[in-house]
Amino acid sequence: MSSTAALRLPPWARKGSPLAAGARPLRVLLRESHLTTVCEEARCPNLGECFSRGTATFMLLGDHCTRRCGYCSVATGRPALPDPGEPARVAEAAARLRLRYVVLTSVARDDLADGGASQFAATVRAVRAALPWARLEVLTPDFKGDLAALAAVLGAAPDVFNHNVEMAPRLFPALRPQGDYARSLDVLRAARALRPGQVTKSGLMLGLGETDGDVRGVLADLRRAEVEIVTLGQYLRPTRAHAPVARYVPPEAFEAWAVEARALGFAAVYSGVFVRSSFNAEEVFHGVASTQAREVDPPGAAGS
Repeated sequence: MSSTAALRLPPWARKGSPLAAGARPLRVLLRESHLTTVCEEARCPNLGECFSRGTATFMLLGDHCTRRCGYCSVATGRPALPDPGEPARVAEAAARLRLRYVVLTSVARDDLADGGASQFAATVRAVRAALPWARLEVLTPDFKGDLAALAAVLGAAPDVFNHNVEMAPRLFPALRPQGDYARSLDVLRAARALRPGQVTKSGLMLGLGETDGDVRGVLADLRRAEVEIVTLGQYLRPTRAHAPVARYVPPEAFEAWAVEARALGFAAVYSGVFVRSSFNAEEVFHGVASTQAREVDPPGAAGS
């Protein structure tokens, strides 16, 4: 394709302002609680919609990442030391919002011995104590492949373990140089081995320069790693300093990818222009839970 700088944002890739009036109460709560969200730091196009509904993805361990990825708007730099009060503040905010589904993510913390795994575990446990009925999803970095760190997170028993491969392996050197595609697959595979029955999830962005063959390869790799939930969304360039969009994938193409992914055996597929890994995560999870119930319940059982 010719210069990607000439690509114009098509109408179907535009969304409402993140400054929607309905989003203000949640913004105030987050500032009062000294909490960070990936919604804001990653400039998510769904921010206004989610904040107006009173939902957000909490980002642990500060707002400075130790990695520099060409597509991500989260700041790179020297992070502060982990805040021991953060798990309790996240739990309190989640309780004030009366969340039924809580998503926790973090910046990459390669400066920490456990990559921040203990903070994930502490926060899961704090939220469970405050909201015993809530479901919890963790969206973690790869912890450099450290299985002890991964086991620490899984030991807190999250309902969903999510780690995004993000893109085709051949794009990693240019766009995700500190990541490793094979390592990400190993983390997802290990999550199932370390905690049998653990629901796993991953996602990838389209429009970074991948081919259709690349996408099929990633989906096949994720199924071989026994990933159950997959998300596919359009890459949208955060600023001019970030990687340009190579192509805008139309809505009908995302629908076609959803059909292909379901045919591979994923329990749930969420595919669309504005789909992000934690967007509508509760609804996506319950789709998996319903599928599992149908597989387990005998004919005529209650709820079948």
